[in-house]
Amino acid sequence: MVDLILENEQDKEELTCEIEKAVRDVCEAVLKEEKCDFDAQISVTLVDNEAIRQINKEQRNIDSVTDVLSFPMLEFDSEGNADGEYEMDGDYVVLGDIVISMERAREQSEEFGHSLLRETAFLTAHSMLHLLGYDHVDDKEGEEIMCEKQEKVLTSLGITRN
Repeated sequence: MVDLILENEQDKEELTCEIEKAVRDVCEAVLKEEKCDFDAQISVTLVDNEAIRQINKEQRNIDSVTDVLSFPMLEFDSEGNADGEYEMDGDYVVLGDIVISMERAREQSEEFGHSLLRETAFLTAHSMLHLLGYDHVDDKEGEEIMCEKQEKVLTSLGITRN
């Protein structure tokens, strides 16, 4: 089960019921696909390009716009097991925070020729995998694994590129 905290801090794109449902469904589907045996609290914040640029600068010392940022609360060992202590909020493991630039998501949806809903769902799946310890930076195999898992989750939910 997911305790989703969804905050819309932008006014560039409408947060529709369909997008909100897709974000929740993707979070739940990734946890199910990864066979997580815990209930998770996930914070998803929707922002514009300027806000994500500022967060990227403050948190990563990278002064540029990006599509999504992930801030995991858990650390994982080399086998992908949660390592050490973790924070709880009631019955939920605090998994982490996801920040999505809806402005950039719109740009990418147009660039790739699919819907804003599909791009937002993709970015959510991508970020959820980061919250669960997956990485792709300078790791071709990790990138391939993440791509495969993202597509599997989106396909299972009927969220396609068409």
